[in-house]
Amino acid sequence: MTMNRTVASPADAPAASAALAEFVAASRWEDVPEAVRHQARRALLNFFAVALAAARDPALDIACRVYGRHGGGPPATLVGRPQRADMLNAAALNAMMANVYDFDDTHHPTIIHPSSPIAPALFALAESRPVTGAQLLHAFILGVEAACRIGNAISPQHYARGWHITSTCGVFGSAMAAARCLGLTPRQNVDALGAAAVQSGGLVEALGTSAKSISVGNAARNGLLSALLAAEGFDGPQRPLDGERGYLRVVADAPAFDAVWRGLGERWELLNNAYKPYPCGVVLNPVIDACLALAGDPRIVDGGWRNIVRIELTGHPLLRQRTDRPGVTTGRQSQVCAQHAVAVALVRGRAGLPEFSDQAVADAGLRSLGARLAFRDDPALPVDAASLRIEFSDGAVLHGQVQAARGSLARPLQDGELEQKLRELNRHGGANVDADRLIEAVWSLDAAGDAGAVVRLAAGVSPDGNKQGGRQ
Repeated sequence: MTMNRTVASPADAPAASAALAEFVAASRWEDVPEAVRHQARRALLNFFAVALAAARDPALDIACRVYGRHGGGPPATLVGRPQRADMLNAAALNAMMANVYDFDDTHHPTIIHPSSPIAPALFALAESRPVTGAQLLHAFILGVEAACRIGNAISPQHYARGWHITSTCGVFGSAMAAARCLGLTPRQNVDALGAAAVQSGGLVEALGTSAKSISVGNAARNGLLSALLAAEGFDGPQRPLDGERGYLRVVADAPAFDAVWRGLGERWELLNNAYKPYPCGVVLNPVIDACLALAGDPRIVDGGWRNIVRIELTGHPLLRQRTDRPGVTTGRQSQVCAQHAVAVALVRGRAGLPEFSDQAVADAGLRSLGARLAFRDDPALPVDAASLRIEFSDGAVLHGQVQAARGSLARPLQDGELEQKLRELNRHGGANVDADRLIEAVWSLDAAGDAGAVVRLAAGVSPDGNKQGGRQ
């Protein structure tokens, strides 16, 4: 997902930190277009959907138990769980829940999943002090703008180096969103950026493991902490982003400083955000689309797939680089594995959370079919496109091709599809949340006097019916 960009001259570089800080402090709600506001509501709807899905995930059980032993302060809501946690840990845990299944939103130019680290920080903050729905939406939009513009400045080299860009840039989005809610000055915003910069981290190597979500949780928690520290006078460098040894120069060879500030308030990054129909790496979406379109073919149904001798998958080189993972052994790993995604979509004709589970990965037939996959790189193809060539033992051949994946910017999920996603993932996670009430609250968030009341609608119900249990 490369982008056209120009590298700013050195004279432009000092503007980046100050310009972003000034914009976040000075932005007016009335200047945010309705299309951007609507996209923010869609993003928050998707956030609740994917967080609810993971509410009972064993990895989150461990995280909630460990974090809960070491927290302190007034409690805040954990999405899909009756337990509560202190504000900072609630931000971290809710971010981990939203990201753990790789079902979260995607900023297509950078592959940042912006809502997971930003929304949890804001909802945790909104339970500690008065924040209206409009204030939270505005802060969320500005946080996404900050994270994605910083991502634009360092893409694609940053991700290619192995940095997990959702985590590394998400901490800046969380910091600026929280800073806006706290009413910080431009100078304090620069300090918050500095505190966030020294806490930025996350590795692509961790994809397919629970450890990946730790850095997403840290992005939410540490961004919120950065803003809280700046509000109390905790200072930082004058140019945390664009200084001689500032963040952008450290994590990228040729950062485009002007990508941070050029067009602020005129071009909104949230409009480049898309929502996944499948719980896996976004580069697999066109692959799954192509497989699902072929799954009903008479040559494949009723066990016919066992006669497949070779599957050739053609896509952008990033597809192979990120998803050529033969022999995965866990559902988590299967979320970034083309061999599994192709096999399960062809054989089962579905691609939901059960198809990316430990049980599905253990299916010997799926493992055998996945082993017949071969990649072919085509740099001319966009990341949202893919094609399949399936060869059978009798010489028959099937072809499948997708030019734009479902859920991409060219074929976005509609509002009703996002609502249905929330309902389905709420059922999957077993949180027993009143999904329709939560959906209505998100759509009407602009008018809410208490944004914290919205996240409390997402608190899970324990077996005894208690919705607000003690801190775990």
